[in-house]
Amino acid sequence: MGTTSTSQKDYDAFQEKVKRTVFVDNLSSDITISVLTKALGQFGKVINADFLPNYTESKLKDDTQCALVEMENEKQAKSIVTELSSFYFMIGGMPRPVRARLAKAEMFSERPCPPKRKILIRWVPPSEPDFMVAEKLKHLTKRHAAEASLLLKYQSDEETKLAEHQAETLKMSSKKYDMIDGIILDGTLSRLGRHYNMKTVDG
Repeated sequence: MGTTSTSQKDYDAFQEKVKRTVFVDNLSSDITISVLTKALGQFGKVINADFLPNYTESKLKDDTQCALVEMENEKQAKSIVTELSSFYFMIGGMPRPVRARLAKAEMFSERPCPPKRKILIRWVPPSEPDFMVAEKLKHLTKRHAAEASLLLKYQSDEETKLAEHQAETLKMSSKKYDMIDGIILDGTLSRLGRHYNMKTVDG
């Protein structure tokens, strides 16, 4: 009875941890735990942050990362989800907005087993019907991994295009403002104002 009580206590503590933890993804591969902690620290106190392994084994050069970030309480965790759902939140530069949602127990690799749950493990020989089920699940997992890698590549390509577009827009805006400064400084604006009988403010 004592063992069951302790197990239930540990599981309840884990459930509380899940409630105050946020799953953050679409993070740049250059982001570190220190940078992530500092960025989300503005929403409250970060207790712990860990990157999750990429089980899809993507080979993309600019692969994304995801992490579990444990906050001090559930209110802070919900605040992060609300803010990141309502506004673009950049960590480590543009154009990748970070996404966040409340964590689930299944996201934790070292999660305790529910007190009343029993896990049975046995070897399934090829002659049993369950063997074919396991084979189908294995192939389905590989298929999902391939689809996930394809989606990540598409997302990476789109973000690269967006970054190039933003850089070009910034460059054009800079040239425009340089031109405006130039016609003010060389007196062109004043001459045009006098020519068209318009009042200008050049200083």
